[in-house]
Amino acid sequence: MNEKLKIKLSIADRVYPLTVEMSQEEGLRSASKKIDTMIKQFEENYAVRDKQDVLAMCALQFASQLEQKQQETSIDGTDTIERIQKLNDFVAQYLDKKDW
Repeated sequence: MNEKLKIKLSIADRVYPLTVEMSQEEGLRSASKKIDTMIKQFEENYAVRDKQDVLAMCALQFASQLEQKQQETSIDGTDTIERIQKLNDFVAQYLDKKDW
């Protein structure tokens, strides 16, 4: 059974009530803490006038990290094609030497 939880997350000094799946709770709480930590870092290191500016920088930081991970884990088709070509060449050489 999909039980829903009612939780409250605090982000940038605002409380957001959410209804979530039990399996999502831990991830959402962790994400909320990471956002607040990043907000504090931006506020300490830069002259920030507005929470919206800080939240925009947090969003950019997280999106950038996600993009980087996706690029690192994407499959490079060129490398795969080269491997297949080497295997084809190896099989062709083997078959040429084989006495049928």
